[in-house]
Amino acid sequence: MKEMLKRITYALLLNITLIIILSGCNQFDLSQLIEQRTADETQIKNEQTKKVDEIGKNGQEDSNTGDVNDDFSENEWVLEEEYFNQVEISDGLSVILNPENILSLVNKEHTLPSVYIPPDLVKPNVPFSFGDLDVPKRYLRVEAGEALENLFMGAKKDSIQLFAVSGYRSYVTQEAIYQAQIRKTGEEELANQTVAIPGQSEHQTGLAIDVSSHSAQLRLVESFGETEEGRWVQEHAHEYGFIVRYPKGKEEITGYQYEPWHLRYVGVEIATQIFTNNLTLEEFFGKVKKL
Repeated sequence: MKEMLKRITYALLLNITLIIILSGCNQFDLSQLIEQRTADETQIKNEQTKKVDEIGKNGQEDSNTGDVNDDFSENEWVLEEEYFNQVEISDGLSVILNPENILSLVNKEHTLPSVYIPPDLVKPNVPFSFGDLDVPKRYLRVEAGEALENLFMGAKKDSIQLFAVSGYRSYVTQEAIYQAQIRKTGEEELANQTVAIPGQSEHQTGLAIDVSSHSAQLRLVESFGETEEGRWVQEHAHEYGFIVRYPKGKEEITGYQYEPWHLRYVGVEIATQIFTNNLTLEEFFGKVKKL
């Protein structure tokens, strides 16, 4: 950059000298030219500094989501390759080979391995609807658990009381829940609209958490979205790295009914982009490109 400025300055001086020689300008004209040269140099330096700052912002690595363009304009959404699903086809299923990826896209098209258990599960220090019982659904991955604690603290500052209901869920547990839903609805197709088949539940990632409130009787119901607590979650979850994973009006894209209680951790930067642009995680990956 310094060499570029030197070359530009030299060129400006040369032009000024030629102008003086050709026009025979007086001392007052020369002063004006020098002032103009100084202004030009200052403008060039400011522009170069601005470009460097922009490069620094766009190139910096986010601790949660890797390299992401700060502007996120339509054609510049990029992520490092490691944040995309790496899959192989097994028994007709697209099985995710990198399930520890913080941005794992788990849905009806991408399945977690049946043996996958997150290696860093912890108990976040937040109130749960079932009290102090030490059960698997009390756990989340470390990063998501810390973010959930921050979310609950933020809610409390705004006089919002939330309760965690269900976090990590194993493949085996999901199988039991799924079979119970089939028995309840009487049809597998109906069960698929509300309950994920084993391997396709985000809860198995340890990055998803269901939340509720006293105003919703601590239940997981659509009406939670209309409560003060539900509205707060909708408006502020992204500030802590969470998205409402199955939003209203996006059922055909996600494959699931509206679930205002189901939060998925993706990191603050990605969550903010998804929230700001009214996207689902599927739509986000439809836009983003590999770095």
